[in-house]
Amino acid sequence: MKILFLGDIVGRAGRKAITERLAGLRERWKLDFVVVNGENATGGMGLTADHAKSFFAAGADVVTLGDHAFDHKEMLSFSEREPRIVRPLNYAKGAPGRGIGVYADARGRKVVVAQVLGQVFMKRPFDDPFATIEAALKPYPRGGQAQAVLVDVHCEATSEKMAMGHFLDGRASVVVGTHTHVPTGDAMILPGGTAYQTDAGMCGDYNSVIGMDKAEPLRRFVTGMAKGRFEPGLGEATLAGLYVETDDATGRATRVEMVREGGRLAPAAP
Repeated sequence: MKILFLGDIVGRAGRKAITERLAGLRERWKLDFVVVNGENATGGMGLTADHAKSFFAAGADVVTLGDHAFDHKEMLSFSEREPRIVRPLNYAKGAPGRGIGVYADARGRKVVVAQVLGQVFMKRPFDDPFATIEAALKPYPRGGQAQAVLVDVHCEATSEKMAMGHFLDGRASVVVGTHTHVPTGDAMILPGGTAYQTDAGMCGDYNSVIGMDKAEPLRRFVTGMAKGRFEPGLGEATLAGLYVETDDATGRATRVEMVREGGRLAPAAP
């Protein structure tokens, strides 16, 4: 199975890149399944129903969220109605929506998608992500009940993401980090056959400070004072993420590559 995961979509620039380019990527790379993180798609924080629908129309099969899952109140009801929205499993007891789902590609092959939030350096103490994801994945053995299992690990600390990758090695097909908006250069296949990258990066304007227009973040770092709110950068976005190929019989990853499409991070022509 050919799977594409795209990191945090940030603001209008990121949305535009998804809606204008994802369908072409899906066709060109013959993708079977696409997951995107929509956590920062609307104004840089959270996601609205209309923007989520635009990602599905562009070719996304599932949209994951994060710690800003319910910044826009309409997502409280929309996530209940729309099974293709996956919020963090350990967000809060009684949170609406679902933190794990089973989906099918065009050929009927099953893909499990789940998301957990990290605890280290996060603003609030979420439930233990390790115990939560272990229990959630038990009914879905890789290569058994599902041909592929993908886990989005939404964390601040690289060490916590790495620990989760090794914890799920052999149980997940893909473990990929989100949240910090900076792509890491460590895409690899772990010993148990799990494709891993510490952070997929963002789909947004990289001429920025983690997707935000540079002026206000720089002012706060230099002076210690805020003058306005953070606004997403509006330059051409790079689509950043992870491409993985898996074996249907075992769910093991057989190929993994970092994705840099368009914008400032795209590879230069030879």
